[in-house]
Amino acid sequence: MKVGIIGSGYVGLVAGACLAESGNDVVCADIDADKVARLNAGEIPIYEPGLEPLIGRNLAAGRLSFTTDVAATVRASHVIFIAVGTPPDEDGSADLKHVLDVARTIGTSMEGEKVVITKSTVPVGTARLVREAIEAETKHPVHVCSNPEFLKEGAAVDDFMSPDRVVLGVDSEYAADVLRELYSPFLRKGQGVGRLMIMDVPAAEITKYAANAMLATRISFMNSIARLCEETGADVDAVRRGVGSDGRIGASFLFPGVGYGGSCFPKDVKALAKTMRDFGVDASIIQAVDDVNEFQKTTLLRRLDERLGDDLSGKTIAVWGLAFKPNTDDMREAPSLVTIEGLLARGARVVAHDPVAIEEAKKNFGERIEYAGRNYDALQDASALVIHTEWHPYRSPDFPRMREAMLRPLIVDGRNLYEPSDMAAHGFEYVSIGRAPVGAVPETSVAEK
Repeated sequence: MKVGIIGSGYVGLVAGACLAESGNDVVCADIDADKVARLNAGEIPIYEPGLEPLIGRNLAAGRLSFTTDVAATVRASHVIFIAVGTPPDEDGSADLKHVLDVARTIGTSMEGEKVVITKSTVPVGTARLVREAIEAETKHPVHVCSNPEFLKEGAAVDDFMSPDRVVLGVDSEYAADVLRELYSPFLRKGQGVGRLMIMDVPAAEITKYAANAMLATRISFMNSIARLCEETGADVDAVRRGVGSDGRIGASFLFPGVGYGGSCFPKDVKALAKTMRDFGVDASIIQAVDDVNEFQKTTLLRRLDERLGDDLSGKTIAVWGLAFKPNTDDMREAPSLVTIEGLLARGARVVAHDPVAIEEAKKNFGERIEYAGRNYDALQDASALVIHTEWHPYRSPDFPRMREAMLRPLIVDGRNLYEPSDMAAHGFEYVSIGRAPVGAVPETSVAEK
């Protein structure tokens, strides 16, 4: 099948590479000429496990190409995915400017019947606006569908190649048949076609926001419970296990931490709340999810203030983890941004490590912080270590080596990586989320090196 993908960001790249891998002829169009040149040379602008070899293989096979010519891509393709960005506007709504610009280009460029799919995360009613924009420019028949993505950063290729579900909002049987054929190679295993969910277009548009908001709600709920545990002396891990063992609830997304980030949850929660208010629906639950998360991002700063004071002049604070989650270099809305800006405002010297997100961090902080090549290098003479991301190399470190390097053996762990009893045995003052601090060291007993 001839497939065009407009937008070569995270979603467009993964979708284009995976659709090419299944035998389709795919052209990805983007207005960024430098990005297109690098992609045609096999250079990938994002870190996503498995994506680089997938793109390289399909470029070499001639099934995948990149271009800046959006109009030519429209003319050459029967199926066209719109995968451009929908950044949040000032009021929290999704900015549809780029989506509608693409829709108008499709209308002026198409020379026959097309199936157009919104792959970008867009609020309910967007497909109708896309149809209106296209039909204002053409007399050719067009089918406008919604196919929201459910890709997890760090596992996006596997998610696309072996999806747990494919949601299709269609406006005609013709479009449904075309998309069944397009996705059939990815639905041969497991329950097969049972994972293909065909529904009306508005339902598909709402499904994406509802799914992300539900997951975000579980995170904020558990973070609220963690705060209650801290006030009452309960162990949040025990609570989490007790709640998650209920088959009606399950254990996923019930881990307390320093808050969610990334490209989806923050903006999708805000956009859903805005949409609900626009339609006169009470959005208090969704708004509370966002409010709890914003507060949770300040948790590690507050823990440091309690132990080191709010004047950190002359103190070194080590940071392990910058990306919002492991296996990605994405720092959009990452809790580390809040912590580091707060540390700098308090006068701290910040030395940070992350396995893959250092270049992204430099875009945010430049030379305002220092970057360690190895995680242990960040610890030298540090008054505290702050952990944001549960990268595997951080899970079982050399604790004696860490303690020897640090000026004060204080760890503020935003991901509950370690057992408090083990940390006390290693001589650390250890502060985590929803669990009682252990090994508190009086300030007067901390020897200066």
